[in-house]
Amino acid sequence: MLRERYEEAYEGDAFLTVVGEKLLPGEAAPDFALDYLDLVDSAVHSARLADSAGMVRLLNVVNSLDLPVCHMETRHWEELSVNLPSNVCLYTVSMDLPHAQARWQSAEGVLHQTLSAHRSEQFGQDYGVLLKEWRLLQRAVFVIDRHDRIVYAEYVADQMHEPNYQTAIEVARSAAAQSQQTIS
Repeated sequence: MLRERYEEAYEGDAFLTVVGEKLLPGEAAPDFALDYLDLVDSAVHSARLADSAGMVRLLNVVNSLDLPVCHMETRHWEELSVNLPSNVCLYTVSMDLPHAQARWQSAEGVLHQTLSAHRSEQFGQDYGVLLKEWRLLQRAVFVIDRHDRIVYAEYVADQMHEPNYQTAIEVARSAAAQSQQTIS
């Protein structure tokens, strides 16, 4: 039975139930199979954690790209991504359909990869971000190092607030630098 966490996420005075355990730094990052629309062949493909093996991954998890805070947050990550090291992959994950994500990306000029967890609640459960009442994902940020270990996890309680961008960027840069030192 999956753990349900009460009053760890909210919007206004409405508390939400979060399904799954929180991930902690040092733990193995759960694998995932998430969908994205490839604009070249107009087909939906699946992305897994292993597809970016050897890279540092920064996962921006949002409720829905159609919501104002998620919209602003994802646009802000896009702006910040230009200053990330080349061995850092930025992904935005939501329950939005892949076609809706691609349409949003095109309209907003967002180039980093969006990944859709619409098919299954597995990602939400494994990363401890599934909002039971909404069947959406809790706002969160994860940094996963090149060895597929969680090095940073921020679970944003207030769904009307943005995450701590600066700390996540610093951790991603540090993990990328360690990755480069190991390779050299």
